[in-house]
Amino acid sequence: MPSTYTHHFDTPSYKASVTFDTGLFINGEFVQPVDKGTLDVVNPTTGKVICPVSIANAKDIDIAVKAARAAYKNSWGLKVPGETRGKMLNKFADLIEEHTAELAALESLNVGKPYAPTKMFDLAAAVKTLRYYAGWADKIQGKTVETTEDKFCYTRREPIGVVGQIIPWNGPLLLIAWKLGPALAAGNCVVLKPSELSPFTALRIAPLLKLAGFPPGVVNIVNGTGPQAGQALSEHPNVDKIAFTGSTLTGRKILEASAKSNLKQVTLELGGKSPTIIYDDADLEQAVKWAGHGIFFNMGQACCAGSRIFVQAGIYDEFMKRFSIVAKNLKAGDVFDPTTTHGPQVSKTQFDRVMGYIASGKQDSATVETGGSQIGTEGYFVEPTIFSDVKPEMKIAREEIFGPVAAVFKFTDEKAVIDLANDTTYGLACAVFTKDIKRAMTTAHGIEAGTSWVNMSNFPDNALPFGGYKQSGLGRDLGEYALEHYTQIKAVHFNLGIQL
Repeated sequence: MPSTYTHHFDTPSYKASVTFDTGLFINGEFVQPVDKGTLDVVNPTTGKVICPVSIANAKDIDIAVKAARAAYKNSWGLKVPGETRGKMLNKFADLIEEHTAELAALESLNVGKPYAPTKMFDLAAAVKTLRYYAGWADKIQGKTVETTEDKFCYTRREPIGVVGQIIPWNGPLLLIAWKLGPALAAGNCVVLKPSELSPFTALRIAPLLKLAGFPPGVVNIVNGTGPQAGQALSEHPNVDKIAFTGSTLTGRKILEASAKSNLKQVTLELGGKSPTIIYDDADLEQAVKWAGHGIFFNMGQACCAGSRIFVQAGIYDEFMKRFSIVAKNLKAGDVFDPTTTHGPQVSKTQFDRVMGYIASGKQDSATVETGGSQIGTEGYFVEPTIFSDVKPEMKIAREEIFGPVAAVFKFTDEKAVIDLANDTTYGLACAVFTKDIKRAMTTAHGIEAGTSWVNMSNFPDNALPFGGYKQSGLGRDLGEYALEHYTQIKAVHFNLGIQL
C-alpha cells in the first residue's frame, strides 16, 4: 500500500494534524512508483527534512499517460457535456475552499511562504480561478461560417487530448489551478508534474478531485524531477500538449523535447526581468508600497517580479529613503508567526543562487542601500536587498535573480527610460506609476511585455491573459485566451449541392 505522511501543526496560526499520501496518483488511486524511487522534501525555514515522497521516472509517466488516454477516450473529453465538467470544477473549488486552512499550512511548510498571505491570496485565488473556468466549460463554442448556398459550414472547438502540465515550486497550488482550470473545462485529460521541491498540496488535492467526481485517469499527479519525469513527459509520443511554467532554460529544453517526439503543442510561461517605471508625478506613497510588493512579494520568487525599478530624478532621493524603509521593515521568521512578512528562499540551491547575484552586484560596484546578507544561520533566509548605482550591463540588471533583490536606476527622459526598460531578453510584465493618463498609456503600450500594470504591480486577474513577449514564453495562461491553448479547431463542410 502507498505510504502516507502526517504533519502535526502546532503554531500560532494553525493547530491541526494533516495527513496526505506520498505516492503517485495515477488512474484515480495512489500507487508506488515502479522503481520505488523517493526524494526527501526539505523545510526551507529550517533546512531540515520533512519527509520523503515518491518520484516518478519514464516508466511511471508512461503508465500515467496510458491512464489519461484511456479516460479521454472512454469517460471524459467529448463524452462529458460542458455543463457536467463545470459542475465538477465548481465542486472541486468548493472542496479546496473547505480545506483552505490545511492547504495553506502545507504550502507554507513546504515552500516557506508566510501563512497569512498564502491563505488569503494563494488559496483564495486558486478557488476563484477554478470557478472562473467552471463558468466557461459550457461556453466553448465554434461558429457557423457562410460560404455559398451549396455548402453548410461550421467550426467546433474540441479538446486537444492528453496534456502534460509541469508546475513550478513558487506558487504550487495557485498555478495548479491556472493549469487545471482551462484544461478540464475544455475536456482534456492531464498528467500533472509538480516540482519535486513542493509536492505537498498537489498530493493533498488528489482525493479532492475524486470527491468532486472526476473519473479515474482524468487527472494524474506524478511527482518527480525534471530530468526524469519532466523530460519523459515532454518526450512522450502520446502526450498531445505540454503546458509549463518555470525557467527559460528549462522551457527551451521542453520545446526541443516536444519537437523531437510528436510535434506536440507547447505553452511556456517563463522568466522575467520586469521593469517598474515611477514618474515624478506619481502618488509616491502608493508607488513605494506597490514597488515593495512588486519585488518582495513571495521573497522575490515570482516570474513577474518588478526587479528593475526606474525612478525619475525629481523624486529619486525621497523614493529611495522610503523604499529602503519598506525593505527594512519586512520581518523574517517562522512563517506561521502572524507577524512574519518575509520567509526563506525555497531551497539551498535557490539561496546560493540569490546570494551569488548579490555578491556579483557588490563586485560590480553597485551600492547596497539595504540588505545584502543572509538572515540568521538556520534556513534559507535572504535580507530584502536594494541596489542603487546599477548600470544596465551589470549581471544584476540583466539576469533573472528570482529573489528579494531590487536594482534601482535614476532617469530623466521618458523615451529613454522606455528604451532602457525594453533592453532585455525578457518581456513578461511591467508597472507604470503616474497620474498622467496619456503618459501612463504611452508607457504601458511602449513596453514590450505581455502585461502592463498602471499604478499597481504584480497583481494578475483571472479574466485577463498572462504570459510573455520575447524569451518570457509562448502562449497565455488565464482568461478566455487560455482556452485557445487547450482546444483545437475543426472545420466541418456539408455539401448541399456541389456536383462533380
